[in-house]
Amino acid sequence: MNETLKRALSGAVYIFLLLASILYSKESFAILFGTFLLIGVYEFCKLASLNYYISLPISAVLYYFLWDKTLISTSTWTILSVFSILISLKLLFYLFDNKKTDFKIYTRYIILIGYIIIPFLLTNHICIGKGNKYNEKILITILVLIWTNDTFAYLVGKNFGKHKLFPRVSPKKTIEGFIGGIIFTVIFSALLSKYYIGTKNLYIWAIIAIIISIFSTLGDLIESKLKRVAGIKDTGSIMPGHGGILDRLDSIIFVVPFINLFYLILYYVS
Repeated sequence: MNETLKRALSGAVYIFLLLASILYSKESFAILFGTFLLIGVYEFCKLASLNYYISLPISAVLYYFLWDKTLISTSTWTILSVFSILISLKLLFYLFDNKKTDFKIYTRYIILIGYIIIPFLLTNHICIGKGNKYNEKILITILVLIWTNDTFAYLVGKNFGKHKLFPRVSPKKTIEGFIGGIIFTVIFSALLSKYYIGTKNLYIWAIIAIIISIFSTLGDLIESKLKRVAGIKDTGSIMPGHGGILDRLDSIIFVVPFINLFYLILYYVS
């Protein structure tokens, strides 16, 4: 089987599992993403030289007790989101620091919690809409917008890109592609929010689209730097042609805490 066909088949299986679990129920999605979490924790532990015999049980326990937003307080939701944002900011400083290549062991465990475990938890939370009801359309729209940003950033960059965005980490990304990704993601957010979700608050989804474009790109760059420092091409091999779970979910796990923060801002303001 050639590499292109292998990549297409594994990608199709991944998308089918993801969409089927989201559409079926919040419990089925939680089970799938809990499985992804454990694989992702294992991959990160291998990448960062951490003990996964300790990390995996802790991850499972945290996920079991915190995955359902309707069963935790708003203050707990806020603490989880803010902690994950702080770790994200630390990783952004790491991305732009030319000299820093490693973290102390205890810092790596903290990053595991804030960069891997909590975002997987919070992904379940963004499916909850008004009245604490599960709304699969929210997460599907967010996923489509992430894929839209990736696709159009690539297409615009390939055809019109002349200025490198971050050549030290990802030589193929361009400023033109980055801007193109934002524009098309905002356009798609307007269409999906109006005709798929059925909301009149298009400006909210325009803001979410901008958050997605900016932070999914940064998440991809951070993952690329972590792999470069570790001297590996992929975080795993569970998805033939794509790599590991973190290779596929690096964008969403970095975006999700910022979307949750935006949700919280809207909640506290309202």
